Amino acid sequence: MVAPDPAERIIIALDVKNRAEALELARRLPRAVVFKVGLELFTGEGPALLRELEGEGKQIFLDLKLHDIPTTVARAVKSGARHGVRMMTLHASGGREMMARAAEAAAEVSVEEGVPRPLLLGVTVLTSLGDGDLGELGLPETAQVHVTRLARLARKSGLDGVVSSAREIEAVRGETDASFLIVTPGIRPAWSGADDQKRIMTPAEAVRLGADRLVIGRPVTRAADPQEAFDRILEEIS
Repeated sequence: MVAPDPAERIIIALDVKNRAEALELARRLPRAVVFKVGLELFTGEGPALLRELEGEGKQIFLDLKLHDIPTTVARAVKSGARHGVRMMTLHASGGREMMARAAEAAAEVSVEEGVPRPLLLGVTVLTSLGDGDLGELGLPETAQVHVTRLARLARKSGLDGVVSSAREIEAVRGETDASFLIVTPGIRPAWSGADDQKRIMTPAEAVRLGADRLVIGRPVTRAADPQEAFDRILEEIS
């Protein structure tokens, strides 16, 4: 399920404070296609920002990491689809029923409202967490083992793919198939710092291992020339 346009393989994380900054970045990145709206930005600006980004010709990856009872998550998925969201995240640790209901809701709203069915991605283990952090949570297994288990459950529950660090790509692919989307955060070009990520990898390395799409924020959004940084990464993965 690789994006046909190489530019669509790069998801720009709009980790900014407000609408003005988000729209300015979108306009400074004319060749970027997919933009991630996360918790901080969505909480501050709401669905109106999604419509504005869509008006700029951008595709929206709504990264709210939904984790609630099945009915609530299913309704949230339908709401996202109505706002034109192309991709959404939910925590795979929410369980089989929650994910299955979400997948059903995505299909239903597409038929009912005549909107594109959003791709649903199960969040496995946050890239800010390492093996030691999982141990503190009562999970003695490694991040790779836990990610693989959750990816297997997400696939069986009807999700389109998962979010996992590049270090788990090969393990996840071994439990799924080529149609199962792997979206990889924690991507840092060699010329960029690691910031608060622990399980990171360069764009070229992640693509070589089989990542379908890459989530990249600060190396692009905080660059003096965001479009130049975007083009540099695009060239690297192409």
